[in-house]
Amino acid sequence: MSNQHSEKLFQPIRIGDIELANRVVMAPLTRCRADEPAGDIPGSAMNIDYYRQRSNAGLIISEGTQVSPAGKGYMATPGIYSDAQVDGWKLITKAVHDAGSKIIAQIWHVGRISHSDLTGGEEPIAPSAIAPNAVAYTHAGKVDIPTPHALTESEIAQVVEQFRCGAANAIRAGFDGVEIHGANGYLIDQFIRDSTNHRTDNYGGSIENRCRFALEIVDAVAKEIGAGRVGIRLSPVTPFNDISDSKPQSVFGHLVKALNKRGIAFIHFIEGSTGGSRDVPGFDNQWARETFKGTYIANNGYDRQMAIDAVETGHADAVAFGRLFIANPDLVQRLKANAPLNKADPNTFYLPGPAGYTDYPALS
Repeated sequence: MSNQHSEKLFQPIRIGDIELANRVVMAPLTRCRADEPAGDIPGSAMNIDYYRQRSNAGLIISEGTQVSPAGKGYMATPGIYSDAQVDGWKLITKAVHDAGSKIIAQIWHVGRISHSDLTGGEEPIAPSAIAPNAVAYTHAGKVDIPTPHALTESEIAQVVEQFRCGAANAIRAGFDGVEIHGANGYLIDQFIRDSTNHRTDNYGGSIENRCRFALEIVDAVAKEIGAGRVGIRLSPVTPFNDISDSKPQSVFGHLVKALNKRGIAFIHFIEGSTGGSRDVPGFDNQWARETFKGTYIANNGYDRQMAIDAVETGHADAVAFGRLFIANPDLVQRLKANAPLNKADPNTFYLPGPAGYTDYPALS
């Protein structure tokens, strides 16, 4: 067994144009602690402290940050479309950089997983007018999600432009790059999968057409900020947010090949069911890792030994941790030392205030 200093997980890596001190990645984590009354603005002292505490990660991927008011699906999530939001993020990215880490913004549109109470009155949008079997948590409490508006082709172009602007704003805010959120049943995923995309135009039907929206966003973002600062998160077999596909290997296989040709920095895969079983059939992650020549970031239920083994064997270039980073602000140090880990309290994941946010203890 190699010692803690020679294990590859803790060694530097270059992901596209971004140099990292180690291969431990903080996964994007919705925490619902932006200043909502002010306009979904991040950058409070509490927000800054939260990200600074976790800057031992080689790379931090920010919580999902919506590219437009209609892209919001949860209370108090931050945006990346206004000057005030950009100014708030500047305080966070500076704190992370001063602490020696790198941070990229996860740019996000939830699509149909929303409610007009969260979007300033705008109805949810989607590739097709199919309501999810899901609920939204709004200021009026838990409510059923309505049938979304099916986007026209001209409206699709507007959303692509919102992602481009979001990427430009992320760089303006001091982020080192962006991760496009193409996973977990949100808007991009809704276009990719055939349970949610029943279109008959250029964005529906064939696998090529269903992947068109995702690739147009990737192209627009890469043109804006450079492919070496762009990644995408995918979850080929997760049922999260009432989504599925009849042939995930075929559709995501096509997408991986297309992404590889574009030379983006990384693909971040949720392996299996989001936050659940890793053993879900339908997609070969090892094939994806071998096919995509950029960085492969693995995610979902990894513990210390699994992560070390994944990187040592070449299954992954880096490993992203979610809940472990919530409860262990100094996760990299704990993993290096094989120290005990704090347990996360799910009751505080989305509540306002510092409890369960910035008060988890670090190693003494």
